[in-house]
Amino acid sequence: MNPRRTLATAGRVLSQVRHDPRTIGLLLVVPSVLIGLMAWMFSDTPVFDTIGPALIALFPFIVMFLVTSITTLRERRTGTLERLLSMPLGRGDLILGYTLAFGLLAVVQSAVAVAFAVWVCGLEIAGSIWLLLAVAVADAVLGTTLGLLASAFARTEFQVVQFMPLLVFPQILLGGLFLPRDQLPNVLRVISDWLPLSHAIDALQAVAAASEDSAYVVGELLIIGAWIVGAVILGSVTLRRRTP
Repeated sequence: MNPRRTLATAGRVLSQVRHDPRTIGLLLVVPSVLIGLMAWMFSDTPVFDTIGPALIALFPFIVMFLVTSITTLRERRTGTLERLLSMPLGRGDLILGYTLAFGLLAVVQSAVAVAFAVWVCGLEIAGSIWLLLAVAVADAVLGTTLGLLASAFARTEFQVVQFMPLLVFPQILLGGLFLPRDQLPNVLRVISDWLPLSHAIDALQAVAAASEDSAYVVGELLIIGAWIVGAVILGSVTLRRRTP
């Protein structure tokens, strides 16, 4: 892998996104709008303070998964990846470049979502706002890398959407949004322990309530980081030049 080629790939992706207002809106505006809608729905109840941290994990994760997977698949279908990989550009350089580009977008997206949730919607945060942002960024990058992984196996945009029930929906259902994870049946609780979104939600809730120390949150971040690295490696191995 060559850092210069990786940075060049990231720069190309960011340049493409910069000229696509709809993608920018989807990345930066939609998660905050959805968080605001949930805050409005529960404005006269304490529910939003309970589910707000999970929403900060949920909406950016889904949006980054969709945008990254569809963007990568589109480039493969149009032959762009095949042309790039025919040059002295390795698969690792390509995947890392995409991860870096969308990771930078994830930082901005998470900052906007956290700021909107806390200072506009009134989400109560007892812990460090910076630690909350760090977990939110890691969660959005996780969505990016899982999207890259899904794009390696999909042939059409519709198939990317079909991967959501496999890779995304179980994490939403078992992540603790609808029922605390410690109240899940034993088998489902064990499964949820192996799902990265569960650790992101746990970490965000711990920061929001200041119920755990920083070491606990860092431990959850390391688990999320391991999933990110694993998805990048697997995505590099399984990336195809073009869609049959």
